[in-house]
Amino acid sequence: MTENTLDINPAHVRTLQAIVRSGSFSRAGETLHLSQPAISHHVRHLERELDVPLLIRRGRRVAPTEAGAILLEHAGRAFKALDEAREAIQRLRGRVAGRVSLGTGATASIYLLPALLRRVRARHPQLELVVVTGNSGEIASAVSRGELDVGIVTLPVPVGRSLHVSLFYVDRLVAIAPPGPRRRGRRPVTASELAREPVILYERGGTIRRVVDDWFRRGRATPNIVMELGNAEATKKLVGAGLGFSVVSEVAVKAEARTGALSLIPLRPALHRKIGIIRRRDRAPRPALQAFLTALESAARRVRGGTNP
Repeated sequence: MTENTLDINPAHVRTLQAIVRSGSFSRAGETLHLSQPAISHHVRHLERELDVPLLIRRGRRVAPTEAGAILLEHAGRAFKALDEAREAIQRLRGRVAGRVSLGTGATASIYLLPALLRRVRARHPQLELVVVTGNSGEIASAVSRGELDVGIVTLPVPVGRSLHVSLFYVDRLVAIAPPGPRRRGRRPVTASELAREPVILYERGGTIRRVVDDWFRRGRATPNIVMELGNAEATKKLVGAGLGFSVVSEVAVKAEARTGALSLIPLRPALHRKIGIIRRRDRAPRPALQAFLTALESAARRVRGGTNP
């Protein structure tokens, strides 16, 4: 570092943002499609340039030091100003362009959003979409702080008065079981019946896990939990291998139900979760964000009309 000049690479700062947002080097790497060594190199370069540590490990999560928080606060404003400048220049050319950052859960990012994101990119090729995954509480906090433009999360989340919330999708939850003749009748299963089976559930802390736990409590049943996972794909594999039952989003298991790889069982009483769109209430959407919100609202109307997002 020279006396008066800092050689700060904006890409490295965006890497730091992703690490802090996700609390993990590995999850940041997945989001940015970077290897672990590349992620570590970006952080080391920033720390060497600034001559201060920027991250600290707290238990299993990574958090910013005071210096890291200061850097991210100022960098966030700088990135937003650059995005606004790019959008303004593109408007002169009659185009919608700019960066939109979206936070969502794994289920929505895998099963609900790909077709929507493809349509948005086809309509607005100059639009840069950044998708970050996390649990609903983390996403809501990041949107509140202005670190993300919009979130698609399981409701309810603690939003206070700062966030605008609208409904995107009503997701039916179902039980899944290993394939076989035992469940061919597809008779709905109650909480007390499911509690007699070994159950694989989402890890604690997420909104969907609270929804499932509430269903068991209302049924006055205590599930026999044998595993807790944060990944729906891993859950499906373990259920398919005969290691237990689970309760998952119906949209996540439609393909396996069609092929017979898993048995899909309705719940009694039926269980749904609401997935909502959240954004800052106090900020008028930039043209890039407004174009994306319009696409989301159009997709929500299609869903309510019975078609895919």
